[in-house]
Amino acid sequence: MIGSITTSWEKQLQEEFKNPYFQDLMEFISSEYNQHICYPKKELVFEAFNHFSFEETKVVLIGQDPYHGPNQANGLCFSVQDDIKHPPSLVNIFKELQTDCNKPYPDSGNLESWAKQGVLLLNATLTVRAHEAGSHQKQGWETFTDAVIKTLSKEKDGLVFLLWGGFAKKKAKLINADKHHILTSGHPSPLSANRGYWFGNKHFSETNAILKEKGNKSIKW
Repeated sequence: MIGSITTSWEKQLQEEFKNPYFQDLMEFISSEYNQHICYPKKELVFEAFNHFSFEETKVVLIGQDPYHGPNQANGLCFSVQDDIKHPPSLVNIFKELQTDCNKPYPDSGNLESWAKQGVLLLNATLTVRAHEAGSHQKQGWETFTDAVIKTLSKEKDGLVFLLWGGFAKKKAKLINADKHHILTSGHPSPLSANRGYWFGNKHFSETNAILKEKGNKSIKW
């Protein structure tokens, strides 16, 4: 059995959990975890939802897949466990944070501190088979996470959505731009960043400026 999801999120998403596609997805995931090494650990699959309530959501950052190497994925997009080498995309995220907010480069790549402040670090696909990128795509996770985005868009106001790269930008169609703030840029991966599509986007400071304008507490990135 994979990990649980906090009560406030469960209440908002209860119709999804009852949906036949979600039951099929859970059967697939159960089989995958029984027959293969998969990431993140079972108890961390819904970790992105378990650091704050639905009502406390302030920022939504959308990734694609969990990391598929040993001990990397911890259920939060772009984040890795403590004491794990920072993947290239995360290195570039921290480099942009350094220049944008004058922050020192952190020792840990664990983004749990962001999550605890109301940042939903949401991968479109929440699980993956070890060493097989994209192996759990198109099994139902995308339907579920799209429903999460649409629910947030409908039920909340003034959220900041960070859409980095082509895949994430496609999610803009699920978001009501009249109610929310959508910030887009290239992906932080070296392929995109080294071509000038990532560095200098200033999304961290811009997010905080938006939050302050709305009377919300800024994020301590």
